[in-house]
Amino acid sequence: MISKLTASTIYSTLGNNSSLIPLGIKDVANSCGLTAASYIAGDKHEGKDRFIDEFGTQAIWLGGIPAYKYILDKTLFKYFKLDSEIDVRIFKDKRILTLAKKFAPSKEIKENLKNAAKKQKLFKTLTMAKFVASTALTALSYFGLTKFRHKYTEGQIKKEYIENKKKISESFGSGYIPFSSKFSAVHSSKRNDQISFTGGLQDFMFNPVKNLMIVDAVITGERLSHSRNPQDFMGYAIKEGSFWTFMYFAGPLFAKALEKHSEKIHKKSIDLDARVIENEDFKNAFKNGTIKSQLEAFKSQSSSGADMYKFAVNPENNENLIVKMAKESDVIPRIKTSFFKKHPTTVDTRKYIDLDDLKGVGEKIEKLLSQYEESGQDLDTFFKSVRKLKRASVIKNMGACIGALGILAPAIMLAVRFLGGDKDYQVKKDVEAKLNSQA
Repeated sequence: MISKLTASTIYSTLGNNSSLIPLGIKDVANSCGLTAASYIAGDKHEGKDRFIDEFGTQAIWLGGIPAYKYILDKTLFKYFKLDSEIDVRIFKDKRILTLAKKFAPSKEIKENLKNAAKKQKLFKTLTMAKFVASTALTALSYFGLTKFRHKYTEGQIKKEYIENKKKISESFGSGYIPFSSKFSAVHSSKRNDQISFTGGLQDFMFNPVKNLMIVDAVITGERLSHSRNPQDFMGYAIKEGSFWTFMYFAGPLFAKALEKHSEKIHKKSIDLDARVIENEDFKNAFKNGTIKSQLEAFKSQSSSGADMYKFAVNPENNENLIVKMAKESDVIPRIKTSFFKKHPTTVDTRKYIDLDDLKGVGEKIEKLLSQYEESGQDLDTFFKSVRKLKRASVIKNMGACIGALGILAPAIMLAVRFLGGDKDYQVKKDVEAKLNSQA
């Protein structure tokens, strides 16, 4: 069975641009940096406001869409007696749909596929509704958090104002001596969306990272358009700009740059999934020479999409190395045996297989084989170098993004506040001024 917490799974997950885990790690660093900056600046109100904003939004941001989708799966899809695990994209090719039913891993899944195929229009409508509803509900949850945060912060400032005024009245008899708040870090924010579906609607529907980009676009727009004052707006502009850059765009760009550097300088490709590069069966296939025959068998079936799909899902090809490595890197989805484990070989034909990605696995393996043959190195030395380069690229990529989000962005925000002479927490000043005018 699979999915033990090993070095290969860790590096694979951290290097996966379609996984939510690297986003979560980056966001924790960003949230910690911004919250710490607010408290270090000295104003407890801004620190608490930022803490609620950052970590509350983080919970909604990462958990909202999966939670709402789960609820809709258990209610909407169950009501219509449809299997929510079926990926609507397998309906695009009738030949692939036929093969998905033929090679279904169980009678139940086969019947579910037949049922969904008969009700394609309804199934597609429900899939779209789930995408729209889960995204919209997550955004609404964020708006609810924002309203709570604003009221809570204002209430705490008012409470402190009244207590301080009472103390001053008791000490000096009458009259209020204004007090200024200490400098606190810029007001933070989190993200959401209203993104244009360039690149295809399905990219946003089925890629969890791109789905989050929609939510982030909404949050970013709301934060900038509803900033409480110019200080708020400037803080959001810096925070959101750095967030979008290093959360979504810089990681893939860094990965490509590091892969190109490895090929150019070291003559070794590291664009395969870490679980493939670290796999001993994969390495041994280079050693005993079976890799070539495995590649030829796979390539012979890549002339058409249906043929390649059949080769991938047919249990007779479970021992083909390219198929095995595609399963290992989740290009070919497998049946789950538990929440954390997947069956080593059994394909879940309800899921979608990106045939371009599958073909790419074979091409990457063939390229690495060619590099090995040209390197003149022994197998152990070659693979040790490839694995070291892969690990280093993941660490450098994550480290750069975490450093930018957790240290650089908060530092820039603080510097702007200091250099601009706008040190005090403006929200507190505004609330106090309003209370003073009403006194």
